[in-house]
Amino acid sequence: MMFDIKTILEYLPHRYPFLLIDRVIEFEEKKRIVARKNVTINEPFFLGHFPDNPVMPGVLIMEALAQAGGILCLKSMNVKKGHALVYLMGMDKVKFRKPVIPGDQLRLEVDALKIHTGGWKLGAKAFVESNLVAEGIILARGYNQE
Repeated sequence: MMFDIKTILEYLPHRYPFLLIDRVIEFEEKKRIVARKNVTINEPFFLGHFPDNPVMPGVLIMEALAQAGGILCLKSMNVKKGHALVYLMGMDKVKFRKPVIPGDQLRLEVDALKIHTGGWKLGAKAFVESNLVAEGIILARGYNQE
């Protein structure tokens, strides 16, 4: 199941310049999501990180993974679109392996490791081509807004 940007905008409250997902290319309810982020030189963070050697900040790679995880959680929670939010509660075992630069395409893979009433535990990995660039465990919690 693929989601285009219009569908992504229905689930995530994020907007430019903080929306870091361009497309969902795989989705399996309560199990897995794979998304893409096209990294371009036009990203506002490249103005200062770093002007002569642009590198995507690691925290934004993890944010992109968290946004993909948020879509996995929200779509799996079986609530009306726009009636719930998923909050990032923590990250563990985060590692950054290689720099991400303009022109790269991030493949964001997020797997549900544990789902319970207190939230979600997600395994997250980011790749550029076949190279692992970042990974970690994301803890998230969904809240209905009704």
